[in-house]
Amino acid sequence: MSIEQISLPKGVGPHAGKLFDAITQASNAEDLNRAGGKAEGFVLGLESTKAIKSQVAEALYVAFDDAASARAAQLAG
Repeated sequence: MSIEQISLPKGVGPHAGKLFDAITQASNAEDLNRAGGKAEGFVLGLESTKAIKSQVAEALYVAFDDAASARAAQLAG
């Protein structure tokens, strides 16, 4: 799943896209972990402030996690 497939509030999409790109373009495991942590914190902040619904938060978590897993596999192999 990509970020573009998730219905996000105005202004949130560009930030989510930048975080997604940071994950998919990480040059090493350290950068990947850092980008993944930032993305997780971003979603947690949105969810905590009720800026997004829990279903949207879950979709973002899945999208970021899937991207991180794919990038980790690329970096390892």
